[in-house]
Amino acid sequence: MNNMVLSFFVWKFCFLSLRLRVKPAMMWTTNIFLFIVLHVQPVPAQDKLMNILKDELKRETIEFQQNADSTDMPYFISFRVDETKLETVRATLGSLISSRASHNRIFTPMVRIGSYETDNYHQLRETDANNRSEPSYLPVEDLEDAIRQSIWWTTDQAHKNAVARFEKVKTNMAVKVQEEDQSDDYTPQKPVKYYEPPLTTSQTRFNRKEWEDKLRQYSAVFKQSSDIIDGWATINMQFVRKYYVSSEGAEIVQNMPYINLSIGAMVKADDGMELPLQKSWFAFSVNHLPPDREVIRELTRIMTKLKELKDAPVVEAYSGPALLSPETSGVFFHEIFGHRIEGQRMRQETDGQTFKKKVGESVLPEFLNVYMDPTIDKYMGREINGYYKYDDEGVKGEKVVLVENGILKGFLMSRVPVEGFPESNGHGRAAAGLNPAARQSNLVIECTQEKSENELRQALRDELKRQSKEYGYYFANVTGGFTTTGRYSPNVFNVMPNEVYRVYADGRSDELVRGVDLVGTPLAMFSQIGAAGGGFGYFTGLCGAESGTVQVSCISPMLFVRQIEIQKKPKSQSLPPLLPKP
Repeated sequence: MNNMVLSFFVWKFCFLSLRLRVKPAMMWTTNIFLFIVLHVQPVPAQDKLMNILKDELKRETIEFQQNADSTDMPYFISFRVDETKLETVRATLGSLISSRASHNRIFTPMVRIGSYETDNYHQLRETDANNRSEPSYLPVEDLEDAIRQSIWWTTDQAHKNAVARFEKVKTNMAVKVQEEDQSDDYTPQKPVKYYEPPLTTSQTRFNRKEWEDKLRQYSAVFKQSSDIIDGWATINMQFVRKYYVSSEGAEIVQNMPYINLSIGAMVKADDGMELPLQKSWFAFSVNHLPPDREVIRELTRIMTKLKELKDAPVVEAYSGPALLSPETSGVFFHEIFGHRIEGQRMRQETDGQTFKKKVGESVLPEFLNVYMDPTIDKYMGREINGYYKYDDEGVKGEKVVLVENGILKGFLMSRVPVEGFPESNGHGRAAAGLNPAARQSNLVIECTQEKSENELRQALRDELKRQSKEYGYYFANVTGGFTTTGRYSPNVFNVMPNEVYRVYADGRSDELVRGVDLVGTPLAMFSQIGAAGGGFGYFTGLCGAESGTVQVSCISPMLFVRQIEIQKKPKSQSLPPLLPKP
């Protein structure tokens, strides 16, 4: 019996014994037919790369139909291209460190074998076989033969890997217990056609010489301090043009500009602790960045604050009440709430699934509402970077109400369904070259019973007295954070503040401290939120998870928390520099 016949019988045996929900080959033929019909219609002339992607996808689907074994025939194919033009300038202590431009196109095919019900992307339990993407670099020149060659070769490799993995999926399902969530592996999607023309030269213009001079001027301010061992200023201008086509008929091209200006500096305390502070601004256009006077004012504040931090006392382990600034509470919610409502985690057997069974239940105080909205590019006049029109699976981004009056309403969904949530809400996101997963966008926390900052401070002092504590903490600023959500390690979070103050119960002035990490477990922390208000703060940055790094924003009020836990931050054991600065 030859290998092809043998593999067919092995597949058929698995199909019968497991009752795998695999559609017959005829369904794929129907999908191919519909795809071809959709694409024989004339389309308006667009950019050359888009035409090549559409034509090559049509050619390869026909070839698969004619040449692939019935068990190896894809039921779905998509092509993604992330074309990125990046301008980066960095200066340190008045001198230019780097100034460069780059341009690349990353091609990511998705080839799915089996059916929407069960395919090669199905989770493999208790194995190390990850479902990797198969990206490649395309030529940045519109040379048709070279682009087609790269697309063809990369897709062929993705198909081979898909076939091999689907065999592992069937075997894995045969020897493991039945999964708790019997949802399909992928959701069909009505195809969308959307096209944005390329950004104009005026929209992407970057005066490199002007910004080199600006960053030299900015970073030179830090030279005024003898304590600062590093002080920098950086601008990143990133223009991403995203292409998406699928065998369902989707055709999407959209532009995503990101401009980030950041400044920062670091001192080293006598005990070896390194103390950085930074500030960043985000905009969709370089013209929307802050004026020089605002940047210089922030540079001066950082320099002054670092001098204070160097001599500030180091914290000890503490448990008690605290205030979280709007920026800190945004990162807090992003880490301990946002990652736990990303839909695909609700069906991963290795995940803690914190909120899977809590839809319709109270998970936050009733005065808090939480939603995720990629459709807004501004919040109260300020530009935010979790904005997009369509996600990386060809689905229009939607506002998703997650918590209403403290009650959990739903999850962020990609095209991977979970029990009770069979449809995507446009949150399938990925970095270039990786497979999409349900990810955060613009996280907004709003309160219906808003307190003033003074009222929140008074609530903190009252709670300190009730707990017989001399002081609590105010977390003014953060650098970021991380969390774990798996079952095989404790579900904890760590928010990393860099500007923290002791707030005394007797009303004396706040005291700056250093060496603080805010830690804890999610459900315990949520139950301790006592009040919110004091205006809104913004945190715009990057979030890293299984589908890579994506742009996100958090908008949140200040929080009063009855009980938090802090631990000492790890520190370097190296002495400060022996020699004075030159």
